[in-house]
Amino acid sequence: MSHPSTLSVRVARKCVEALDICTFELVAADASPLPGFSAGSHVDVHLPGGLSRPYSLCNDPTESHRYLIAVLRDPQSRGGSRAMHDEVVEGQLLQISPPKNHFPLAHDARRHLLLAGGIGVTPILCMAERLANTGGDFEMHYCTRTPERTAFRQRIADSGLASRVQFHFDDGDAAQKLDLDAVLAKPTDGVHLYVCGPKGFMDAVLATAREKGWPQAQLHYEFFAGETVATEDDGSFEVQLASSGKVVVVSAGKTVVAALQDAGVDLPVSCEQGVCGTCLTRVIDGVPDHRDLYLTPEEQAANDQFLPCCSRAKTSRLVLDL
Repeated sequence: MSHPSTLSVRVARKCVEALDICTFELVAADASPLPGFSAGSHVDVHLPGGLSRPYSLCNDPTESHRYLIAVLRDPQSRGGSRAMHDEVVEGQLLQISPPKNHFPLAHDARRHLLLAGGIGVTPILCMAERLANTGGDFEMHYCTRTPERTAFRQRIADSGLASRVQFHFDDGDAAQKLDLDAVLAKPTDGVHLYVCGPKGFMDAVLATAREKGWPQAQLHYEFFAGETVATEDDGSFEVQLASSGKVVVVSAGKTVVAALQDAGVDLPVSCEQGVCGTCLTRVIDGVPDHRDLYLTPEEQAANDQFLPCCSRAKTSRLVLDL
C-alpha cells in the first residue's frame, strides 16, 4: 500500500542512454498528472530490498505526464544503481517521493554558469533547458570520460542548446579539455555557478572558484555520493530529544539515524551519505562532527544543524530538535 508521502508510478520506458547509463520514464500508476517540479529537483526512488535512492529529474519541468531520470551503473554502488539496471523493468510499479529541490536556480541571477561532470548532467541539463525556454543567459560545460559515456549527446545536439554547450572529454586532445582557471577567472556580480558531478570534479571546481574569490552565495552545488570516512576512532555519544527529554546512546560504528530507529524514532532518510539533505535536523545544544557534503562551510561552522545519517558529535551529547 502506498504511504501518503509517496507516489505510485509505473516504468513506462527503460532505455540505454549511453554506456552504463539507463534512462527511466516514470508515469503515474493511475495515469493522473504528476506533481509539478522545478529545475534541479530530485525524487527518492524506493527500490526492492528496502533501498531508497535520490535521482534528479531531467525532463522539462512543464511536463506533468512523466518524470525522467537517468542512472549510472556505479561499480562502487551500495546497491541502488545495480538494482535500477538489473532488476527494474518496463511496466514495473515503484514508489517514489514527491519532487524535492535542494539545488534550485537562483532566479535573481543575471547569468548562469553550468558545469556538469558525468551523470551530474541530469539536473544541469534540466536547468539549461529551462533557462533556454525562459530566455535566461547561460553557458554550459559538460565533462565526461569519453563520447560513448556521454548521456544526452543527441538530445543536446537536436535542441536549441547546442551553441551554448561545450563538451570536454577526458580521452580527447588537450585543447578541448575544461580550463577551470579560464572559465572561473573572475567572479562577477549577478553571475552564479552551478556544479554537479563526481566528488573529485566538484572539489576541483569549487576549490578553484573559492581561490578566485567567488562568493559562497553565488556557488550552487549538489553532490551525488559522500566520502568514505575512517570510523575506527569513533567513540560513542548521546543524543537527547528536546520534545521528550529521551536520551539515546549512539555507539561507535552506528549512525545517529540507526540509533534513533532502534529507539523507535524514525527520521526521513534517502541517500544515507550526507549529500541530499533529507534528514537535516536542528541542533539545540552540543557541537556536531560534520561529515556531510550538503551544508556549506558557513552552515557547518554555525553548528545549529547537522545530517544524522553520517555526522557524529564532538561533544558527549547533542540535543536535537526532535
